[in-house]
Amino acid sequence: MTPATVRLQIAKVEGRITRPREDNLAVEAPLEIRVRSRSLAITMRTPGHDFELAAGFLLAEDIISSGSQIREMTSPQPDVVDIDLSPDAVIERPKSQRELIMTSACGVCGKESLESLAVNRCPVLPPTRFRIDAAVIHRLPQELREKQEVFESTGGLHAAALFDEHGEMHSLREDVGRHNAVDKLVGHSLLRFRAPLRDSIMLVSGRASFELAQKASMAGIPMLAAVGAPSSLAVSTAERCGMTLIGFLRNGGFNVYCGGARIAGLTDQELVSPL
Repeated sequence: MTPATVRLQIAKVEGRITRPREDNLAVEAPLEIRVRSRSLAITMRTPGHDFELAAGFLLAEDIISSGSQIREMTSPQPDVVDIDLSPDAVIERPKSQRELIMTSACGVCGKESLESLAVNRCPVLPPTRFRIDAAVIHRLPQELREKQEVFESTGGLHAAALFDEHGEMHSLREDVGRHNAVDKLVGHSLLRFRAPLRDSIMLVSGRASFELAQKASMAGIPMLAAVGAPSSLAVSTAERCGMTLIGFLRNGGFNVYCGGARIAGLTDQELVSPL
């Protein structure tokens, strides 16, 4: 299996002084996802948890709706995952139109056109009793940072984590691509038949893009929080899906862009948009 990190000899420059040293880098390598032995997608990812990544990707692409539709997952060769699905899991378009190539920077680069974004399925989340206190939300970035083991050694990975309403972390995944980290996280729960994740908040280490909001909604996650900024399309997607979206969660504060009724302990509810 391809390692997640690699050590290189580099030159460290401090002022006018150069010193040789070793540096630990996050690996970026391709993974081919095949369904029924036919190539579906190629993504640039950090090796590790490849089955989870593939399962989460299939859910986000609306190819499957539950882990029970996955009959078998194999790795016939390095950097390849082959998935056998039940007959009710249907890939609607032909392979030549469906095949995607994704980079670590952007998970939707393989979409054929801007129009295809508009038809991405984003289910409206059913009502739940999920609520989380603002004081708990403030603690989540530190919890995430302390558990980012590969980031600690490389400084080059995104992370996504699931927490419950008490702020307890249930799972965390890292990857060079933020969309891959989310797919691995969702796939982890999917393969353990714990989806939909209706009693969870997902925290991502970077910004909140449209794609991350869409992936969260497909997994049934009612609340998405990001350390960085959300995009306008992420906000409109979250609103349409009935999600709570939080951005700039850092330094003791955060912004609520929609779905503020799920957050307890706020002093001015009038400034928070309803579900």
